[in-house]
Amino acid sequence: MVQIGDAIVSFAMFQEYFCCNPSHCKGICCVEGDAGAPVALDEVEKLEEALPIVEEEMTPEARAVVEQQGVVYSDRDGDLVTSIVNGKDCVFASRDENGCCICLIEKAFNEGRTEWRKPISCYLYPARLSKTGDLTAVNFHKWDVCRTAQIAGRRKGIRAYQFLKEPLIERFGKEWYDELLVVANELIGQGYIK
Repeated sequence: MVQIGDAIVSFAMFQEYFCCNPSHCKGICCVEGDAGAPVALDEVEKLEEALPIVEEEMTPEARAVVEQQGVVYSDRDGDLVTSIVNGKDCVFASRDENGCCICLIEKAFNEGRTEWRKPISCYLYPARLSKTGDLTAVNFHKWDVCRTAQIAGRRKGIRAYQFLKEPLIERFGKEWYDELLVVANELIGQGYIK
């Protein structure tokens, strides 16, 4: 791991290739897994503010879950996560005309109906953040459903830290990301990254 500011970044973020490929995976990350997307405490209010904007587009099952338990719940580890339908689908997930899963909040953001894109954990994926004392650990999460994204990233020569430029800047700032690029170039120059 490499420390940059108040974050420690795993070498996998520099080594792994990644380029999200929804046409192949159909956005399955929004509907697979055993819990919803991790949510920071300050994001709960943002989810609640987005709810009336996207509510009519949500499935009836998703609206029923939100009515019963709210936009988030605590998973088995005690972490706040987005509410889910039938034990897997995020309540804010929907399907487009091609059968690809989309985030209704991000759709509203792209259409100018909200100023907030989506939870940072979703925007940052495949990076996963965790606290280690006063530092934030930035780790690369490998998941079989994203195998095509790893293949596409390798084919295009895009590493995880490059693919995640915008969300990393949103979370940590432009200066932090610029320092990350310096570190990446040093690691490549010294042969630590092949």
